[in-house]
Amino acid sequence: MSRIQLYDTTLRDGSQGEGVNFSLEDKLAITIKLDELGFDYVEGGYPLSNPKDHEYFQRAAKLPLKHAKVAAFGMTRRRGVSAAEDIGMQALAESQAKVITIVGKTWDLHVFEVLRVDEAENLAMIRDSVAYMKSLGREVIYDAEHFFDGFKANPEFALKTIRAAQEAGASLVVPCDTNGGTMPEEIVEAIKEAQRVLGIPVGIHCHNDCELAVANSLAAVDNGAIQVQGTINGIGERCGNVDLISMAANLSLKKGYSVLAEGGISHLTELSRYVYEIANMNFRNGQPYVGASAFAHKGGMHVHAVNRISHSYEHTNPEVVGNVRRVLVSELSGRSNIVAKTTKYRIEQDNELMTKILKRVQDLENEGYQFEAAEASFDILVKKVTGHYEPWFERLHYRVNVEANSTESPTTEAILKLNVQGRTELVAGEGDGPVNALDNALRKALLPAYPRLAEMHLVDYKVRVINSTEGTAARVRVVIESRDNADVWSTVGVSENVIEASWLALVDSVDYKLYKDAGEVQN
Repeated sequence: MSRIQLYDTTLRDGSQGEGVNFSLEDKLAITIKLDELGFDYVEGGYPLSNPKDHEYFQRAAKLPLKHAKVAAFGMTRRRGVSAAEDIGMQALAESQAKVITIVGKTWDLHVFEVLRVDEAENLAMIRDSVAYMKSLGREVIYDAEHFFDGFKANPEFALKTIRAAQEAGASLVVPCDTNGGTMPEEIVEAIKEAQRVLGIPVGIHCHNDCELAVANSLAAVDNGAIQVQGTINGIGERCGNVDLISMAANLSLKKGYSVLAEGGISHLTELSRYVYEIANMNFRNGQPYVGASAFAHKGGMHVHAVNRISHSYEHTNPEVVGNVRRVLVSELSGRSNIVAKTTKYRIEQDNELMTKILKRVQDLENEGYQFEAAEASFDILVKKVTGHYEPWFERLHYRVNVEANSTESPTTEAILKLNVQGRTELVAGEGDGPVNALDNALRKALLPAYPRLAEMHLVDYKVRVINSTEGTAARVRVVIESRDNADVWSTVGVSENVIEASWLALVDSVDYKLYKDAGEVQN
């Protein structure tokens, strides 16, 4: 089984995406995680661009990496300056990176109109830069920027540039679809021509501006490319880069190539979410292979079939990539959905009970509830319908006050009266808003009785107006996402009052945590 190299540029190309920013410690942590899974190359950044990238290479050189090679990225020397004297070349040399990735101009438009140099000088810049790094004993990868646009505009000119890189000592040439506008058949034509004029291997680096980065990268591999450059979750400038999560899964599971370390594919979902968390980005539910919806089934007919033969509606087993199958419950559900969802609750699976649960779901969805993204609330609903619900506390009343004047920011206070294990608790909590104040008050009242609630944190809060035609009297749906040291779960509340809707979702979240800790619900 031949191996396809995975070259990760999340820390450089990925960080150019809107809203993406990694600290130095973030970059080091991601490097270690990528190495653990068996990525071949980790591109750390451009050491001349900022002090953080410079420091990264000094720290990365001391990491006990088992497999991955750290690559430093930089441009060819400036015009009219020798490579040894060029400040960018010097930064690359001082980076301690064993692999240097040089990017150079391939498109005559950029050479003549952007760099404002002639063809001979552009070729000299490529040769000198590659040769200089090679003379220092570094492995040199040459990234041919805008190769496919350049090939379409002037094939002879583009091919000369990659031959120059080979002649100077590059071990690999990587044609780049920098603008992300190339079609798969154009990728194939240009890759074949690149290989025809080269005696060294080629890779592929695709951007996703036409939603074709994965297809284009696969086409390049099918036609001889041995390396795929991309980012985790496809993050990056504009529409992003090719998603190495999807590429790794496709190359391994669909094409039969060797990628990553043994067992690495089974950690793709974990890796995807790890990078999302570090980048402070929301998970993409519809992301292939690793998204929360990638193996989610809603239609009753689908669920009935999946329960019998899983691959009847799934292209691969979710566990292979570390994901899980989910059965969604909604007003479109049939009994099959309810049966599948309630198997873990160890309740009697009789038709009358399933119908009762389904009717309750449909009634609540008619009021504005949705349980697809609030499975913890569905767990609580099942307990209530089946008579297994025992409240951990009882709300007697609450009051929320918001005060503001013309010179100070608003202050919020919640006063909460609860019955907890037969005792009346009257507490006050302050917060940045009504929900935060209620949450703080609720914790203050419950923590003495249920200390493990200290592990639970609210990580997301969403509000949606359901019947917008009612204006400010409209009903709202609140979805709260919570987590503890082991799990993430979501709950929902609906009311004409946004504070009451938030309270309902908050209570479900606390209930779920307490039931989970008691071993009465399973993920």
